[in-house]
Amino acid sequence: MEHNNEQTQMPAAPGFNPEAPRYSVGIDLGTTHCVLSYVDTTIEDARVEVMSIPQLTAPGTVETRSQLGSFLYQPHEHEMNAASRVLPWSDEPTALVGAIARNLGSKTPLRLIASAKSWLCHGGVNRRDAFLPAGSPEEVEKVSPLRATELYLEHLKSAWNHANPNNPLADQDVTITVPASFDPAARDLTAEAARNVGFVHLTLLEEPQAALYNWIDNSNDEWRNEVSVGDIVLVVDIGGGTTDLSLVEVTEDDGNLTLNRIAVGEHILLGGDNMDLALAYRLKMKLAQDGKELQPWQVQAMTHACRDAKEALLNDAELQSVPIVVPSRGSKLLGATLKTELTQEEVQQTLVDGFFPKVAVTEHPVQRNRGALTQMGLPYAQDAGITRHIAAFLTKQANAQNGETAPAQDFNPFANMPGMPGGDAAPAGDFIKPTAILFNGGVLKSTLLAERLEETINEWLLEADTEMAQRLTGVDLDLAVASGASYYGSVRRGQGVRIRGGIASSYYVGIESAMPAIPGMAPPMEALCVAPFGMEEGSSVDVPSQEFGLIIGQPVNFQFFGSTVRREDAAGTHLDHWAPEELEELPEIQVTLPVSEGRREGEVVPVTLASRVTELGTLYLEAIAADNGQKWHVEFDVREDANTTESSEQH
Repeated sequence: MEHNNEQTQMPAAPGFNPEAPRYSVGIDLGTTHCVLSYVDTTIEDARVEVMSIPQLTAPGTVETRSQLGSFLYQPHEHEMNAASRVLPWSDEPTALVGAIARNLGSKTPLRLIASAKSWLCHGGVNRRDAFLPAGSPEEVEKVSPLRATELYLEHLKSAWNHANPNNPLADQDVTITVPASFDPAARDLTAEAARNVGFVHLTLLEEPQAALYNWIDNSNDEWRNEVSVGDIVLVVDIGGGTTDLSLVEVTEDDGNLTLNRIAVGEHILLGGDNMDLALAYRLKMKLAQDGKELQPWQVQAMTHACRDAKEALLNDAELQSVPIVVPSRGSKLLGATLKTELTQEEVQQTLVDGFFPKVAVTEHPVQRNRGALTQMGLPYAQDAGITRHIAAFLTKQANAQNGETAPAQDFNPFANMPGMPGGDAAPAGDFIKPTAILFNGGVLKSTLLAERLEETINEWLLEADTEMAQRLTGVDLDLAVASGASYYGSVRRGQGVRIRGGIASSYYVGIESAMPAIPGMAPPMEALCVAPFGMEEGSSVDVPSQEFGLIIGQPVNFQFFGSTVRREDAAGTHLDHWAPEELEELPEIQVTLPVSEGRREGEVVPVTLASRVTELGTLYLEAIAADNGQKWHVEFDVREDANTTESSEQH
């Protein structure tokens, strides 16, 4: 990105370091919406503000909105003339994103890219390949999930630079939020997208933490009166694409209240998108009963209509129904455009009972054959019951408080073998008991859904003879994450309370064990901890262990695992067995490590391992040659092309 170095900068505040970025900017890069907030660090007691984002809402019409829709529309070459695409900063925008993309895409869904964030963290596809919109005809131009992310950030950057020509976004402190459950590869891809559009001073922050920061900021220091030492805050963030769960413990340090993020949930692709699709399929079945069959593209179009109808019905209990128009291409089979309606009763039955069922804390998600919700190609959660996912999370983290660990498991030689029994399960009904709940995400703007979720969690607590959890309020569920991110920029400068936590999982590299061959069975995998739970940003650790043989110049596979429950494993901990629920297998990385002078292709080099967490919050693994200290960098960024070099070499 080019800057005009001759621009006149605004006068600095007294005592301001002219080399330090003036603004702390927070960007919520959401599945369905992006939000940009900022705080002027040169003004004492400055408040966080949300920037209005100019965007096309219809051909030739520009409006400002507090949110930029995370949608990208690929128009037909004759669909819009140049004059109808003009933005305040460009006569030729590189892409149609935001409200216009959502509006045009609702009529022609095969040209609409949605849920790019979900694709960005999907390890089953190459996220640099241009394949979105998924399943669209050949004539529709395709982009990659990475590129779609860049285009959203490009629009935000252009909007900011247009409003702040003397303080370009590339020169500011930028914090981009990611789901707490994002694995290292998804975090790296997010950071890569930001760097590709010119962001330099960049930090990543977990979305539930950002929501909690916003609550702290809005409390005007009263938050200390609402929570006390020993409290556990459950943050439930249900957005358009994901359900993100975190636990934050209130502790004490030298008489001051401190906050520690002690657990995060798994990456659950379950949110508003699933609800819209469920409503569309309900209407599809209703129309089928009248003898009217819909084509897949019509169901997609109806899904977007259901999103708007859902929001209207959930936010207005007096509204009985909303008409839904099903687009038609004039087919003789379908005749004229079909019309139906979505009723208040249908929304409540489908969403309240289907996604927020009242269940016991012992009822966890069930695995079954995938149905309609997988047709878009994303690995959606198989069980739509969000309350069951929360119950499973609280049960899995039963021993998370105060650094406790789960009871030791008896050795089971069959624990890692397919089809064999694992270790003992936790006692039935044992779960961590939150004392406070913070809701976030557009789905929970619905009073109906929020109250059902709060009631269900409190019923679990009452049945366990524990006091009900208080609900923390005072956040805008659409804007809290971005606002908390910009506030976090001030916290990093020493202004405010910081939530401690480090990385949310322990990470392990897989090691194929040496054992005699057994017919029909691959050698069991062992695991070496390379990054312990809670490892802080900017810290590094050598991995004490025996030397390993690393093959250079030929394709090799690295298998990684993550664990959110093994908190006490230090770097170098060697596991030869574990219970199935303790470690989660991450996407395999296939790389070719470069050959340097003095070495040959296929040489096995004795190495030790070291890891560090960058200031950005991404994980970095090094293999260090035992003979001369040469280093190879193994990225956690998964590149599915087997011929791509994944490592850098240093001397």
